[in-house]
Amino acid sequence: MLLIYLMDQPEQLYHPMLVTVTVELVPHMHIVKSVQLQYLLLCSRKIFILGPSHHGASRCSLTLATTYKTPLYDLKIDAQVCQELIYTEKFNWLSMDKDEEEHSIEMQLPYIAKVMEGYQDSFTIIPILIGSLTPAEEAEYGKILAPYMANPQNLFVISSDFCHWGQRFRYTYYDKSYGPIYNSIKNLDQMGMDIIEKLTPSLFTEYLKKYENTICGRHPIGILLQTIQSIKNSGNAQRMTLKFLKYAQSSQCNNMNDSSVSYASASLVIE
Repeated sequence: MLLIYLMDQPEQLYHPMLVTVTVELVPHMHIVKSVQLQYLLLCSRKIFILGPSHHGASRCSLTLATTYKTPLYDLKIDAQVCQELIYTEKFNWLSMDKDEEEHSIEMQLPYIAKVMEGYQDSFTIIPILIGSLTPAEEAEYGKILAPYMANPQNLFVISSDFCHWGQRFRYTYYDKSYGPIYNSIKNLDQMGMDIIEKLTPSLFTEYLKKYENTICGRHPIGILLQTIQSIKNSGNAQRMTLKFLKYAQSSQCNNMNDSSVSYASASLVIE
């Protein structure tokens, strides 16, 4: 069983909700928003962190580091699992300079360190940097990761922001029927969240093709959905429910010169 705390509701620290959580989807671009949205106190042995590459990678990559440093303590990399993944020949080793440049995984580390502070000697992390993938490639990685996700002692953290809106992001989709631009963005993101909750990979792929929403973690999310699908296909599926818990925008866009980034958090619960 895992203890869940919503960090923006400190009164819940004394009344934790007990459930089994396999996956968290959390934002990475805005550190304050990340804290306000959600982070969970977890009791997991292995924590897989899937974050999108912002530097044009084409496959999935694993760190050469043995530890990741945080202000609290060092997080130990699970070398055995990394080697198991390398043996599949679908993963590359990530150079140290590229590793240090990337922020999508790095932003999760202080929160993991904090909430796991009481368990720092009993867990390891497996950071996986996700490149630009086709749906078929996402399905391949889903099959590889399915046995790990099916293990109740493992946790998956999916690092992703949602819509990056504005001319600086080269994305200005606007459905005027929803009124102000920020409401159009919210509706666009809500459509995506509703589709992700259905746990059907093809629907998410179709949504991205239709609206081109600038969700930077689209491929980590795609792998998540394919991993869930692979578990279901194995015949060992328990009841799995993915629910979005919180949504926010960095600012409210009212004209075409404005810009914003959307943030959302979710948990996949196995009952």
